[in-house]
Amino acid sequence: MTNDRVAIVGVGYSTTGRRTGLSSRQLAVQAGKAALEDAGMTPADVDGVTLSWDVAGPEPEGLEPVNSDDAAHMLGIDPLHVSSSGGGIVFAHPAREAIAAVRSGQCHTAIAFRVINQRLSVPDLMSQEAPESELVPDHWTDPQFARPFGQVLPVQWPGALTAQRHMDLYGTTEEQFGTHVINQRHNASLNPEAILRDPMTLDDYFASRYISKPLRLFDCDYPVDSGSAVIFTTEERARDFRQKPVFVDAAAFALSWKPRTAGPESMVFTWNSPGATAEHLWKQTDLRPGDVDTVQFYDGFTIWPMMWLEALGFCGPGESGPLIQSGATRLGGSIPLNTDGGACNMGRRHGANFCIEAVRQLRGQCGDRQVPDAKVALWTNAYYWACLLTAD
Repeated sequence: MTNDRVAIVGVGYSTTGRRTGLSSRQLAVQAGKAALEDAGMTPADVDGVTLSWDVAGPEPEGLEPVNSDDAAHMLGIDPLHVSSSGGGIVFAHPAREAIAAVRSGQCHTAIAFRVINQRLSVPDLMSQEAPESELVPDHWTDPQFARPFGQVLPVQWPGALTAQRHMDLYGTTEEQFGTHVINQRHNASLNPEAILRDPMTLDDYFASRYISKPLRLFDCDYPVDSGSAVIFTTEERARDFRQKPVFVDAAAFALSWKPRTAGPESMVFTWNSPGATAEHLWKQTDLRPGDVDTVQFYDGFTIWPMMWLEALGFCGPGESGPLIQSGATRLGGSIPLNTDGGACNMGRRHGANFCIEAVRQLRGQCGDRQVPDAKVALWTNAYYWACLLTAD
């Protein structure tokens, strides 16, 4: 067991696009090489790999999805003291495992990967032929009470139903959703790595079609092929590498289970997990919301960063809409939110981009979207992970 803080010393992306034609292995290797180059490392400096992947269809040439052993072998990492694949679809899972492995001394340096391969065609999920694996998982809801009524996609639950419940309880408006979307697009316009960068107005937002009311097209993250990699190491080793270290001050995971169909109370904060995660996070640190310079909150759907603002204490319940309309979450505001443009504009990387953007903000590497003198950043993933990062 080490008493060192865990540090992030390298980050990297693969080629990213709607249909790259690249295999999951290629995406992983590209991201890993980019992170190693960013850190000034060689594969010999690494002894752990954690990885989460996602594939919407068959791989080209019959290849299977990449796993942690594959990534280590292709990058030349040998020996490998920690190897972990899967465990959940979002980046929180490999990040959590990498942090734990370094902190416990199981390895001294670990690369955490998130690889998504949408493939050349995504099945029509609303058709009768849609594969069972592409529907909302059974453990998300009680299928006997959901699927007969058409609830088959995540945009419906935990997306649109949560958003509608928030509107009914607190008076949240579609204009407030749209204001958040426009703010994120502005940030993306300043980010050369964003996929969607064209300016957007409220008229553009309201002209977009509903995907599941009240959520519109631009309220949903943008599917892409992507590989993302983040390198975690000990505080002692971190001083030896190229980049300014960014430290993990606190990290929290929490699932608060309630029957998904038991009643409307479980729709307020998507299973109540963000609140449980926030409580767990703030117990680990002396820092408080007022100390945070920028937040990078998972935006699979617009309602989710709004939930995180409330759950983590940046505003009260039901106050995220007015907070966004006030300008507080814009660049130059009191709590800049999703400064890279979020997954709605960066592309769906299932949380990895929020970690990477937080790291780059604390390094001071974000150019026109840089938050001045950022020392503390907070990033979240899905509705059950929050991680507080600091820079000395």
